[in-house]
Amino acid sequence: MKLLVLAAGKPALAYAKDGIEEYLKRLKRYGQASLELVKAGGSEEVSQRLLERSEGMFRVALDERGERLTTAELAKRFEALERRGDVKTVAFLIGASDGHTPELRQKADLVLSLSSLTLQHELALVVLLEQLYRVASMRAGSPYHRE
Repeated sequence: MKLLVLAAGKPALAYAKDGIEEYLKRLKRYGQASLELVKAGGSEEVSQRLLERSEGMFRVALDERGERLTTAELAKRFEALERRGDVKTVAFLIGASDGHTPELRQKADLVLSLSSLTLQHELALVVLLEQLYRVASMRAGSPYHRE
């Protein structure tokens, strides 16, 4: 199963660029994970671009109003998706600074919250990539994650 992170706008903050690069590099050890950036803009335009680019994929919209999962629960969701057999790619959607449109949230297969706090989108991207790496390492039996 491939992981695709779709995010609005090019990261500008140095710490975010470094974190993104580091976790993408770590994720490559465990399979196919990639990041694609869509053109920044308003909520309507960005949400439309994200929906178009993720057509036919299992969509996970990141939104503070979404479901809150532990890392272990997220790992179990991945396992369940793999067992289904029909999910080839999971697309994680990070929107513009104004957030996702109601249409995007409705079309998402899962709306996921990384925190009860509203996160700046570059920080959300780093947190998401770290969690994806944590889940991948957990599933591979690596000692990175401790409970």
